[in-house]
Amino acid sequence: MILENKLGIIDSVELARVEEKMSKRKALELFESGYLDNLKAGTYGTLSEIHKYLFGEIYEFAGKMRDINIAKNNFRFAPVMYLKAALENIEKMPQSNFDEIIEKYVEMNVAHPFREGNGRSTRIWLDLMLKKEIGKVIDWSKVDKNDYLLAMERSPIKDIEIKHILKMALTDKINDREVYMKGIDYSYYYEGYSVYKMEEL
Repeated sequence: MILENKLGIIDSVELARVEEKMSKRKALELFESGYLDNLKAGTYGTLSEIHKYLFGEIYEFAGKMRDINIAKNNFRFAPVMYLKAALENIEKMPQSNFDEIIEKYVEMNVAHPFREGNGRSTRIWLDLMLKKEIGKVIDWSKVDKNDYLLAMERSPIKDIEIKHILKMALTDKINDREVYMKGIDYSYYYEGYSVYKMEEL
């Protein structure tokens, strides 16, 4: 399935290549401009702003709540009919320490509010919370990708594993551009158009 885009690209491989290049450029711009630091940590509004900033030049739906049901690897994300309520509940969750922040991150992953680009946007959103609340961020180069994926799949039932994996990768290099960009690069290991199953409502 080729996502409709502003660039008129109809080849999935080409779209993936262009999207990666453009979203990385926007992610770096988001970091270096200081715009990110002016956003309120832990809100859906902030996640929406991040998503819009990264993908606004590519997709009309950038920053907008999805209107279709989606699944990945047989895991169904929050149904559209409950998505708004789920996001409101996530926003009310506490975020004063590491455990609370990861619990909030897990719930936002289950919600998966956008049609595409959830991983990249939510990872930036997570690091913004960690940075503002506990003065740390994740060094994604220290996170084994397979361990992370398996832990995230299990996290809605049991989040001890994902908390351990991410805690071991915490760093106080909160203003390091290379550490920040590792979170963007990390996403391309498993994000892609073929893994999502979309159902128009």
